[in-house]
Amino acid sequence: MVIDWARTAALAAMAAFHFGRDFEVLGLVPPGTTFGGLWDLSARGIAGGFLFLAGLSLWLAHGSGIRWGAFWRRFAWLVAAAATVSVATYVAVPAFWVRFGILHSIAASSLIGLACLRLPWWVLAALGGLILWWGPGLHLPALDGSWWLWTGLGQGIPAMMDYEPLVPWVAPLLLGVAVGNLGGRLGLWDRLATVPRRPGRWARWLAWPGQHSLAIYLIHQPVLLGLILAGAWITARL
Repeated sequence: MVIDWARTAALAAMAAFHFGRDFEVLGLVPPGTTFGGLWDLSARGIAGGFLFLAGLSLWLAHGSGIRWGAFWRRFAWLVAAAATVSVATYVAVPAFWVRFGILHSIAASSLIGLACLRLPWWVLAALGGLILWWGPGLHLPALDGSWWLWTGLGQGIPAMMDYEPLVPWVAPLLLGVAVGNLGGRLGLWDRLATVPRRPGRWARWLAWPGQHSLAIYLIHQPVLLGLILAGAWITARL
């Protein structure tokens, strides 16, 4: 349940960020208001948080033995959700449609994380740290072009509403797997699994969004946009 609470917190941070960004998308605040500075830092932190939790969850689900059926079902849902985001943004904002966003990155990074699942935690942590340090400045001319956008190693990136390529965004997922591995060795997850044994009503409510994070991710933007447009319409008539 602790992981569910962490996912709920990440969803709340994401919704707060998008709520502010949507005002600019709808032209209700001056262009550039929600870009740069703390806005960009918060966007990176939220995306990194989701990938870290995806890596931690990957280890918790499969660290003691890979459950292939469960993994591929989750992977299929991620791919379907990522495709939905791509199609929806292509229809709504074709100039900025999402070719490889956070859901695409979680799906692809999960495959890499699964392949690295049996590595020692310190190797995973070192890999994640190296990718975070060297990855953003790494460029391979052979990987220029739209077919290689997912790598993050090319140049000439088109404008997108969301873009989290494998380099460097696989790094927080690997760090999440490393923390899962280390926590398992220290017996941390066994202890957390028993606290509390009977969670209260508020604890269950706070865990619920985290238990349905993919569905909430897909529906939160239409809900936020609808609320903002409704608020703008009502305000204009007061």
